[in-house]
Amino acid sequence: MNLKRTGLRPALAIATIGMLTLAACSSNPDAGASTDDTGNAPSGGGAEGALSGEIVISGSSTVEPISSIVAEDFSANNPDVQYSVDGPGTGDGFALFCAGEIDIADASRAIKDEEAALCDEAGISYIELQVGIDGLSVITSHDNADVSCLSFADLYALLGPESQGFESWSDADALAEEIGSGDYGEIHAPYPADAPLEIIAPGEESGTYDSFVEFAITKLAEERGQEAVTQPDYQASSDDNVIIENIAGSPTTLGWVGFAFADQSSDSVKSLEVDGGDGCVAPTPETIASGEYPMSRPLFIYVNGEEASSRPELAAFVDYYLSDEGIAAVTEADYIALDDAALEETRATWEGR
Repeated sequence: MNLKRTGLRPALAIATIGMLTLAACSSNPDAGASTDDTGNAPSGGGAEGALSGEIVISGSSTVEPISSIVAEDFSANNPDVQYSVDGPGTGDGFALFCAGEIDIADASRAIKDEEAALCDEAGISYIELQVGIDGLSVITSHDNADVSCLSFADLYALLGPESQGFESWSDADALAEEIGSGDYGEIHAPYPADAPLEIIAPGEESGTYDSFVEFAITKLAEERGQEAVTQPDYQASSDDNVIIENIAGSPTTLGWVGFAFADQSSDSVKSLEVDGGDGCVAPTPETIASGEYPMSRPLFIYVNGEEASSRPELAAFVDYYLSDEGIAAVTEADYIALDDAALEETRATWEGR
């Protein structure tokens, strides 16, 4: 994931930082990873008598820039522990995590029951730590002047399981009128006539896909006796920058990405307001943090509990991640910080491991 501080967009497929020294483990989440003899935390968690080992992080492309910034900051003082960070998707990350192949899974949704069962079968214990908040942005081209807000009902009509085969926005008119305005927001049909409905969005391996389906598709699909999936006729990509670039380059393309990606690319794509039943709301840090925006979601890291207990370098890294200095990466990556109570709950979960 590209890092905001470098001036690059957040979509680096693999961010690998080698030969980092992680500090000695501390149970104080505000202390980076160690304290000196005055009780103060050294910058970046560095320590004499450096640790060694390797830490592997994979999973959500949304959370990847946060973990990458933490890693970059940590590397300044800690040059002897090797580790890598990449973002193939939340589902792929959990598959690796539950197979014991990685130490930390970045996730833009909570672990599913079937994923937790796989971890249990493999004897993998995990510690779930919420680190921030994100919103999904439904995006189109700035040239698509006819559309400024879509409701969950609209999104179902345009992108849900009953829209398979639709080639233009107006193909969804009849389905939208059948659904009608109601609990899922106001219908905005008729849609732009003869406008090609080109869709590019995350694939099924992505937590961003899962979150979108949960927000906009699942309840209506269940009511209508349909499977809770999107229509399959779209260009799927695990690279958020590819999604942004394709939507920017076609006047009537529709898709969705995490808020940070859309916000940092606001000169290229237009984020639509979303009506989840209480009127149209634009995605902003304020509406996402308050929950007013109807497509807000938590961001997590999942830590291998047994490995954290036996490997000081892994525990030290998570200590630093949850310190004031480390957790600042959430807002630096353009996501929404946890409030004080939620952050203290996360830190208490980690301390109580």
